[in-house]
Amino acid sequence: MSKKLTLILGGIRSGKSSFAQELASSDERVLFLATAEPLDPEMDARIRAHKEDRPDHWDTLEEPVELASALAPVLPRYDTVLLDCLTVWVSNLLHSTPDFKTNRRDIPSDVEALLDVYRRSEASWIIVSNEVGLGLVATTELGRAFTDELGRVNRLIAAEADIVYFMTAGISAKIKG
Repeated sequence: MSKKLTLILGGIRSGKSSFAQELASSDERVLFLATAEPLDPEMDARIRAHKEDRPDHWDTLEEPVELASALAPVLPRYDTVLLDCLTVWVSNLLHSTPDFKTNRRDIPSDVEALLDVYRRSEASWIIVSNEVGLGLVATTELGRAFTDELGRVNRLIAAEADIVYFMTAGISAKIKG
C-alpha cells in the first residue's frame, strides 16, 4: 500500500474523529498524535473519552505545538499517523506567543514544516480539522485571527492531500481524490 495524506473536515461533533479512527483501524502500527491539553475539567473528560475510544495497541504522542519536531524522530516506527486535530493545534499556536497581535507566529511555516515531515516519511497520514468557513464571523479579534489562520491551514493541507472528506452528521462525503 502506498502512502497517502487524508484530510477529514467537518463541523464540531460531525463524526470526524470516529471516521478517522475507522480509516486507521486496519493498520497495526498507528501513532495517534494528540494536540489537545487538559486545561480544564471538561477538556480533560473529552481527552479521556477519546483515549478510551482508541485501540489499545495504538501509540499516542501528545504534543500541543511543535508537531514537526516531535514527529520526525518517531515516524519510522509507524505505518499510519492520525493527527487529531489541526483546530486545536492552530489555537495552541496562536496562544504560544505572549501577544498574538504584535508577535504573531508564522503558522504557514509551521504547516510547511509539518508537511515536510510527511513528505520525508513512509507513513500514511490522516488529519482531522474543523471547517470554519461555514460559520459566523467571530466578534473578537482573536476569534477572527483563529478562523483566518485555520482556514489557511486547512487550504494548505487540502492542497497537499490525496483525499479529502467532509463530514456532516456522521456521514462522510469524499470531496477530493
